[in-house]
Amino acid sequence: MRALRALRRAVPAASRSSSSSSSSSSSSSSSPAVGRPRRRAWEASLSPLERVRRLLPPEEAAAVSRCAAAAAAEPAPSRGPEEEGEMDEMAATTAAPRGGVFEAAGALPAPFRAGELALAELRKKDRTLKVMCRLASGAVLAGPGGVLPHDDIIGQMPGQVLPTSAGKRLLLRRPSLEEYVLLMPRGPTIAYPKDVSAMLMMMDVHPGDTVLETGSGSGAMSLFLSRAVGPKGRVISYEIRDDHHNLAKKNYRHWRTAWEIGHVDEWPDNVDFILRDISTAAADMKSVTLDAIVLDMLNPQSALPVVHPSLKQGGVCAVYLANITQVIDLLDRIRTCKLPFLCERIVEVTHRNWLVLPAKIKDCKSSQMVETQENIEEPPQKEYEEIHIEDQAVLKESEYNGSLSDDAETCRSVPYIARPSYWQEGHSAFLTKLRKFRPLLS
Repeated sequence: MRALRALRRAVPAASRSSSSSSSSSSSSSSSPAVGRPRRRAWEASLSPLERVRRLLPPEEAAAVSRCAAAAAAEPAPSRGPEEEGEMDEMAATTAAPRGGVFEAAGALPAPFRAGELALAELRKKDRTLKVMCRLASGAVLAGPGGVLPHDDIIGQMPGQVLPTSAGKRLLLRRPSLEEYVLLMPRGPTIAYPKDVSAMLMMMDVHPGDTVLETGSGSGAMSLFLSRAVGPKGRVISYEIRDDHHNLAKKNYRHWRTAWEIGHVDEWPDNVDFILRDISTAAADMKSVTLDAIVLDMLNPQSALPVVHPSLKQGGVCAVYLANITQVIDLLDRIRTCKLPFLCERIVEVTHRNWLVLPAKIKDCKSSQMVETQENIEEPPQKEYEEIHIEDQAVLKESEYNGSLSDDAETCRSVPYIARPSYWQEGHSAFLTKLRKFRPLLS
């Protein structure tokens, strides 16, 4: 009996001693060991559930852990044949093309088809050549890099590189509107995209606006205005010369046709080309309310008395002039005739092109690469030959891919040079912003 009582007393004592020893061991393990580096916070990757669990009290944290374990052990619900069929049909309708063009958001672009425009890029030593063509079965694309049949382009996806008969590689893609207006057939000098974008910002053109353009030219400004006003807007373009009028309509029609082939949505048919002198169109302007006006003609001061009554109060008239003397004549005519216009800005848009390319020293090794080899004692990289060009410094195509390893690219072993390019865009025009105001009553 005494032995049984002694055994009962020994069991709680042993449990207390074991708990105290475990607590001491846990406290000692929690304290940082001497000589061992402290573990950083970013070295331990915690899951979102673990982060939440550490913020809760012990009882709630244990309940969260039990729920997470039960959810992980529960098998995924099986789908019936009907649900599987619905899921397959939904996936098919999301990714399937309609009429050769993907209509779902984020879908892949459609391949080239006959009748649309294709832009071929050929990289030369000193420049990049761009050739635009309209794809047709049986035709060929002929250029400095050789011949490429259109049948080899039709059916291919944009962004691919195709070889020519001379072994040159051409990058094929669809042209943008900026590239189209620079490469399309032109008679008079076009309004360059850098000036067009500034004029659109001056006029603050919105979708649904009605804009008047005097001087259709080759149709460049008409295309940008057509996109700016949208399907619900309207562009009225006057041209006095018959050849310019026909060329503008032709370029506009070709762009719309190619766009409808290669895109889901249609390009809006919202430009009215009128063959007439704007100075004699006062009767036509009486029935029109204009949100903005673009004057691209030699004597814009002759058109202002005719068009300003149709411009809404506070509207902007943007004038495109090549010489500053023309700007002076325009402002003098506004002052002497007391036209309700205020000259807000006269700007000249300039772009400065820069050259950013890998730089090399004369021993065909970059300075950073030499420093890396001396400090880290890595094996030397493969030497590569340098080709110096007036505006570029590039490597041979055969050696460029294998000249630098992944470690060299990670360490930035090739330094870069950055300087303004030798080829800069010169003067194109002076842009004058005129704001219509209501004159004070005397």
